[in-house]
Amino acid sequence: MIISIKMFTVDFDKRGSLSLCEYLYRSVKEQILQGNLKANEKLPSKRNLAEHLGISVITVQNAYAQLISEGYIYSLEKKGFFVMDLLLDKDAKNVEKPVVKKMLRAEEPEPVSWFMDFSSNAISYEKFPFTLWSHLMRSVLNSSDRMLLSRQGVKGVLELREAIASYLKDFRNMDVSSSQIVIGAGTEHLYSMIVQLLGRDNTYIVENPGFHKVQKVFESNGVRSIPVLIDEQGFNPQKISALCGDARGTVVHISPAHHFPTGIVMPVRRRQELLAWVQEKPGRYIIEDEYDSEFRFNGKPMPTLQSADLSQNVIYINTFSKTLSPSFRINYMVLPQKLLDSFQEKLGFYSCPVSAFEQYTLAQFIGEGYFAKHIIKMKNYYRTLRNNLIQAIKKSSLGEVCGIQEEEAGLHFLLTLSNSLDCEIFKKNLEAEGIKMPLLSDFYYSDIPENAKTTFVMNYSGVQNAMISEIVRKMENAKQKSLKCR
Repeated sequence: MIISIKMFTVDFDKRGSLSLCEYLYRSVKEQILQGNLKANEKLPSKRNLAEHLGISVITVQNAYAQLISEGYIYSLEKKGFFVMDLLLDKDAKNVEKPVVKKMLRAEEPEPVSWFMDFSSNAISYEKFPFTLWSHLMRSVLNSSDRMLLSRQGVKGVLELREAIASYLKDFRNMDVSSSQIVIGAGTEHLYSMIVQLLGRDNTYIVENPGFHKVQKVFESNGVRSIPVLIDEQGFNPQKISALCGDARGTVVHISPAHHFPTGIVMPVRRRQELLAWVQEKPGRYIIEDEYDSEFRFNGKPMPTLQSADLSQNVIYINTFSKTLSPSFRINYMVLPQKLLDSFQEKLGFYSCPVSAFEQYTLAQFIGEGYFAKHIIKMKNYYRTLRNNLIQAIKKSSLGEVCGIQEEEAGLHFLLTLSNSLDCEIFKKNLEAEGIKMPLLSDFYYSDIPENAKTTFVMNYSGVQNAMISEIVRKMENAKQKSLKCR
């Protein structure tokens, strides 16, 4: 049985240089470990505890969020926050357990619970505009539009496609029509459609290093996919010619605005070379993936290849996973005009897999200017978050053994260790501390350079400011353990 609420006091005069949030988090954690706060005991609400301690609600909220992520407390909808039973007997009865929502196949193993996963595509959920989104959802429902219950065509809701076209014109200088835009449910869906549209006899080129899921999707669709090594300027079209000769049916997948994982931004000259290559032979196409192009922190975003493509051989793809939420599973592609008839002929029988309700809500969010404001807000947030994380690393003992690069665009940066540390040992010690951090070498298919074996990829989009000091502390612990192993 869950007992009554127990209020507790925290002496912030003893917090030293720690933030209020960090000190509150550590104090509650200590009381749980010492047994002062017992298993399944109900904690004060965020508002009540904030009033009791004389601090802000957001401070309590962030501290509770950290405790939940580490497994010290749990929440029950409409009931509150409770202390986790750290020695919980699985057969115990009469105790209401926290409900953990999962999206797993029955045969999949339980995922590892990381304190921080730098390989994750997570975003800052506390920054999602829930109140506004709820308002727009009610507005869509109150419209009683019969189209909400109607089958949607293969390209998706017209209002959303029009809103995206307008946004691309205003913010990416792309002159496209709604008829060119196709709404999809995730990367797999759109790439599968591209293969069906362009044909399985083509050769599909992917970047090496790169996001391995792209090649897996191509291969699962029964096509030949070849990784090609990039250089310091990104993808080199001369390497395609050396590999494929004068083959006509060659499709290249690239992310020129911000390559993952190296962070390379393709210079103008290389972009021109690629556009010249794609025009040389009919049947050649470029898939331009701008997965996180909105998050460029210095200067204006680079123009898209699509906007400079006079031959209509570039298929542009973008997603709302990084800007809103991965759970939305909403992305889109912009097809060249010359492919529209073929697309309708080959794929016009499909229905759009994204619910009309979500599409209409997103259309209002974009069309009424909220999306553009949200991007500005998130850019400022992530810029500050990135700076705080980098500064904390540099000021710690890690600063003596590491260097940071490629941090001015996108939501990840690279951390390179000096020769004083064995990176494989450091990686294992990080995992022992609850931190998953992939090496750059993990993203290569072959031809791994030596520097990739000493460089880590830090996707920081899921980090919370309140976690930074603990993340760095755990990284320092891993460093010290690694030095003892040499």
